[in-house]
Amino acid sequence: MLIAIFIFVLNSNLHGLEPFIVSARKYRPQTFKDVVGQEAITNTLLNAIENDHLAQALLFCGPRGVGKTTCARILAKQINQDGTEREEEDFAFNIFELDAASNNSVDDIRSLIDQVRIPPQVGKYKVYIIDEVHMLSQSAFNAFLKTLEEPPKHAIFILATTEKHKIIPTILSRCQIFDFKRITVKDATAYLKYIAEQQGVEAEEGALHIIAQKADGAMRDALSIFDRVVSFAGQKLTRKAVTENLNVLDYDTYFAATDLILGNNIPELLLLFNKTLSLGYDGHHFISGLASHFRDLMVCQHPDTTTLLEVSEDVKDHYHQQAKKAEKGFLLKALDLANECDLKYKASKNQRLLVELTLMKLASLTFSGEKKKRDFIIPASQFVDLSTAEVQTRPPSPVQKEPVKEPETPVVAEPIGEVEPVAVEPLQEPNPKYEPKKKIELASPSKRVSGLSLSSIKAKKAHVQVNSPNLSQEQLPKETFTEEAMQEHWNDFVDKLNKKGRKILASNLQTDVPKLKNGDTIWIELPNSTMKKEVELEQSLVLDYLKSKLNNFSISLQITVNEETAKKFAFTPAEKYEKLKEKNPAIDLLRKEFDLDF
Repeated sequence: MLIAIFIFVLNSNLHGLEPFIVSARKYRPQTFKDVVGQEAITNTLLNAIENDHLAQALLFCGPRGVGKTTCARILAKQINQDGTEREEEDFAFNIFELDAASNNSVDDIRSLIDQVRIPPQVGKYKVYIIDEVHMLSQSAFNAFLKTLEEPPKHAIFILATTEKHKIIPTILSRCQIFDFKRITVKDATAYLKYIAEQQGVEAEEGALHIIAQKADGAMRDALSIFDRVVSFAGQKLTRKAVTENLNVLDYDTYFAATDLILGNNIPELLLLFNKTLSLGYDGHHFISGLASHFRDLMVCQHPDTTTLLEVSEDVKDHYHQQAKKAEKGFLLKALDLANECDLKYKASKNQRLLVELTLMKLASLTFSGEKKKRDFIIPASQFVDLSTAEVQTRPPSPVQKEPVKEPETPVVAEPIGEVEPVAVEPLQEPNPKYEPKKKIELASPSKRVSGLSLSSIKAKKAHVQVNSPNLSQEQLPKETFTEEAMQEHWNDFVDKLNKKGRKILASNLQTDVPKLKNGDTIWIELPNSTMKKEVELEQSLVLDYLKSKLNNFSISLQITVNEETAKKFAFTPAEKYEKLKEKNPAIDLLRKEFDLDF
């Protein structure tokens, strides 16, 4: 076994194999000048060291992979340098790192406090770096308070966390806080370009830009992605290789989709989406990327917002060209539709159909057939029913040899209210050979009348009088009828009211049996004035029904109130029992059988 290991090591040395070190460790910054994207914090720390104005408790907070722990290590080294140390000196005996995620108990903090009392053997300061400090328990924080407020002169505490809101206020008040920001895409791309040059990798700017975007502001993630893509593509890094390895859609897909949307080409757009799905991409990824693409086109609409477009220079020109084709109103509606689809995607049971429906809506936004509003011109002949009447035309004058031509200007239909009918005046000198068959009233198109005006109400009444026969009271039918026939139709009307749900009116009409007086007067007696008022309000319904059924239009209704009848409605228990017994004699047998009382 030992011989085999020896041979393997020997072969490794002969072939020049070296253990691979990830770029995040290999190119970890050793000075503050090497830190990417945190110039404000590094300059502050450098000035504090030079002016001997450094606090003994520092809190570094910010997203992952932006340089918090790196800056803490650089600071720990620089405060112990006095110019006499070796170049490779790292002051390992002066720097203590504690991972609070796994050492978060009170005992761990007490052990740390015991070490703080011992002064450094080499250098001037002991630096205690506590990473993920928000993971400490409540009791551990409380045990750490006194030492953090009044540490020894040789001790400096650097706390690092990604979740500052989880740290108790008593700790925050004892620390000098430094907020690290996310690494911009521009800074990450520039640093990746430097790393590629160091490793001899030929990389396209667009490929490095996609890696920086995928890292989402974390430099450590960007370096990890860079190592993975280099292992896949080799020493030549192209944009196509990066998009294929990272499973992200290229800009070209969204440029093509937007062109199809602007061209209202729904079939090709659906085929493009199907091709995207067949390559293994997710529909949610597609629609969210399309929304981001619309956002990028929107920021290209104004010169002041062009700086918000975080893409490479070659792609930026393509964005500006496509932004000229898309109107601002279209982009706003498209953003709204794409964002709505993004929100509904996870809850949808048919996610593909949801995205396809959104794409069809997007492709219909600029469809001219749906957006144009046309004025429909209707000829004047449509205003008159030519099948039932003939329009009076002006005969030719005896002086004129040719008939007068009507103007060819068409009449445009407008949504107006009812208008007053204006009769066409007959000609002063009619032709004796010409006899009009019927005179038709035409509405004047020049005068508009509101649908709620007094003139419109008068016009409506006039129209009703023209179309309905004006019969006198003597000409209306007055057939004789019997009291039995009247009562039968009365009961039918009450049944109709019950079916329609008008129970109160039906009950009032059933209170008394109607009687016939003087041949055409129906008399009904009610127990109180309230019921009388309710029936009087609706008596027109009763009379109209009876007049039509009995074919007698001189029928009238007489309603009286009998106060004595009203008093009878206040029944005593004995009277109620007698009434019930009249309707059902079995009730009396039931009372006697069980010896019941009132």
